[in-house]
Amino acid sequence: MPDIEERGSGSAVPEELSGRVALVTGAGRNIGRAIALALADGGAAVVVNARANRGEAEGVVVEIEQAGGKAIALTADVTDPDAVQKMTAAAAAHFGRVDILVNNAAVRAEQAFDRMTLGEWRAVTAVILDGAFNCAQACLPHLRRAGGGVIVNIGGLSAHIGAAGRPHVVTAKAGLVGLTRALAHELAPDNIRVNTVTPGVMATPRPAGQPEPQHHSLVHALVGRRGLPEDIAATVRFLCGPGASFITGQNIQVNGGSFLG
Repeated sequence: MPDIEERGSGSAVPEELSGRVALVTGAGRNIGRAIALALADGGAAVVVNARANRGEAEGVVVEIEQAGGKAIALTADVTDPDAVQKMTAAAAAHFGRVDILVNNAAVRAEQAFDRMTLGEWRAVTAVILDGAFNCAQACLPHLRRAGGGVIVNIGGLSAHIGAAGRPHVVTAKAGLVGLTRALAHELAPDNIRVNTVTPGVMATPRPAGQPEPQHHSLVHALVGRRGLPEDIAATVRFLCGPGASFITGQNIQVNGGSFLG
């Protein structure tokens, strides 16, 4: 088995996740990238997943390696069970194990319900909900083999407050909370903890030409600012570490006070 505890020269970071291997989906940019960097900063070796943009994923790998960490980039569409199985097997073959899964991959399209096609509905729910299912199933044998582990699902504020034009996103993100609770019960005997982290309105760049979501104008954080990817990443890192050993089945809201629940 590779020595995954070894860090690069000059590294002087806390290593509460040393010896662990984390797979982060949708990790080429924004929240996923921040999570990958935070877990690597905690000492974990990180598998940086992207659906197709290998350049983005490899860019995150370079950032991790330059900071003294270990990482590899693997492309796979999380809606494809065979691709996910191959990705997970490659991760385990490279690093010797898988201890942490972060289901971050998502699509956040907008469409009025009365004009939405079944194809549009399924394109979103397949990435968010089916993707989490595929990745959790593929990683489960490795988590069990490691003696336990952590699954973190990245939720969405709209699942709790609703949003016009996003019935598919709202439904899929709400489904992640249900999946979290179900798996927390089912996997507790295997020493596997499962939680959801739900971001508030984030200050992240949007693709060119994509308008601001309608519901963002209705949401105001008590702290007076939008969230940063690093805010979410810090919570995920904590949940993956020993300090969160008594936390499972929870939906952790990281929203600056924009929703209290």
